[in-house]
Parts: sequence; C-alpha cells; structure tokens
Amino acid sequence: MNEDRKNPEYLDGFLRYLRAERGVSSHTLRAYKKDLELYFKVISDGNVRETDVLDIRGFVVSQVDKGLSRTTVSRRLASVKSFYNFLCREGIMDHNPAKLVPSPKLHRNPPLFLSVDDAFGLVEKPEGVGFIPVRNRAILELLYSSGIRVGELVSLNMDDINLREAMIKALGKGKKERLVPIGGAAVDAIKSYIVERLLLKRKQKALFLNRNGGRLTGRSIRRIVVRYARELGISGKIGPHTLRHTFATHLLQGGADLRVIQELLGHASLSTTQKYTHLDIKHLMDVYDSAHPLADRDKSDDNTN
Repeated sequence: MNEDRKNPEYLDGFLRYLRAERGVSSHTLRAYKKDLELYFKVISDGNVRETDVLDIRGFVVSQVDKGLSRTTVSRRLASVKSFYNFLCREGIMDHNPAKLVPSPKLHRNPPLFLSVDDAFGLVEKPEGVGFIPVRNRAILELLYSSGIRVGELVSLNMDDINLREAMIKALGKGKKERLVPIGGAAVDAIKSYIVERLLLKRKQKALFLNRNGGRLTGRSIRRIVVRYARELGISGKIGPHTLRHTFATHLLQGGADLRVIQELLGHASLSTTQKYTHLDIKHLMDVYDSAHPLADRDKSDDNTN
C-alpha cells in the first residue's frame, strides 16, 4: 500500500484517540476531520510522513491566500500540529514538522458583555404562562446565573440539578464534571419550568425539552437568546456565549477572585479567564476610590486646603 493511502488510516486513528482519550465533542471531531482532509489535499506529495516545515508553511499560505480569517487559519494549523503530535506519540514519526511553523497573529477583541440593566431585562423578557415562555425564562436565568456553556446547558439532565442546594452538575470540555452554584432567581425559574415540563408527560431525562418532548439543541438555545435580545433592542452580535461573558464580567466587577471565576467557568488555564480583565478605567477608579485608604486621605487633604 502506498504511504499516501495511509493518511486516512492515520486520521481515523487520530480521531479515535481524540474521542476515547481526550473526550472531545462530536462537533470538535468534525472540525479536526475537515481541517486535516483539507491539509492532505494541499501537501505536495500527499504523504504526511514525508512532509517538512516548508510543506506546512505552504499549507498556511494557501489558506491565507483564500482570504480565510486568521482565526480559521490558526485553528487549521493547530489541527495539523495536534495530528503530528499524535503520530509522534504512536511512533509513526520521530518529530513534529509543524512545531516550528508560527500561527498568524490574532487581533483579539475583548469579549462582548451586557450591562447589568440589559442582562436583567433579557432574562425577564419571556413573559406569560405556558411551557414555552416559562422554559425560555428558565434557560436565560440559568445561563446568566451560572455562566455555563450552551453545550453544557443542553446536556443537562434532570438528575444534574439540585434545587435544594442551588447547584447544578455541568459536563464541560473533556467530559470533566464540575459543580456550579446558581442564584435564587434561576432556582425559582427552573422550579416553575419543571411544573410545566411534567405536564408534557414525557419520559425524557433531559432537563430542557422542545415542544415535542425531545432534548433542546444548541441551535434552538441560540435562537431563544437572539429573539429576546432583539425584542429588548439589544444590537450587535449576541448569543448564549454573551451571557457567559456577562456572568464572568459582572462577577469580576463585583470583586470576585479571578481563580474563583476560572473554577466556575471550567477553564483549564487561568490565562483563558484573564480575558475578562477588560474593565474600563472608570470602574477601576471607582474600586480604587472605595477600597484604597490613600484615596480617602487624598480627598480629605484636598478639602482642608
């Protein structure tokens, strides 16, 4: 068998490794598969074992020349690097030729978040009685109260919530479980929703259901958030992740420790959480004025002069 024909076999092994040992989601698996299939088509001789740094740089250049965003190109290069790491781990290759290929520099914008008034207005926007508005209110309250990812929300089952203790069990990236506290408003909203859910008389373990009794999807959650944001007059790109950013930002503005926020969000690295330290100067000065003894002393000195 020609070596280039083994590329799909190597890819299948890599995807099995990601699924079994790293517990990545089906969505992530599809992204890796797509990226690497594109890579196989671009490399000059089609044989991953014969590639070098120039081949991989050529792949990056080809993606940039197509007008793809730097984020997309960086992700595809990261897929290639992970693939070669796997081949080295399995003894198929003795070095990673992608290791020295730099990723395109990214211009990272601070995460979008809502003001406190807008956040309150959004979670309170679903009005009325009945299954749909009560469910949607519970979803919005829970997203803002806990900061969980949309994938974690749709995977919640009935036995993952403890309303007496005001805690939920979230299944995060890498299938890592963590306990997340939720606020009183979220608890009340979920209690009201469960009453409506019981009226459906569906034997389904999922917490959030659609009108037919099936598990709600991430796409449906996004539509719910966008719908009520537009009704409230909130402009710009907004989705479930906006509420996660809002949760983290409001905690930080309230004085929460960054490592506590890291734990609540389920971030493996503190550097990921540090993107929320984008508070404006006015807020920082307000905190300084209220917390630092020197600030009060300076104001007192000014008043005596």
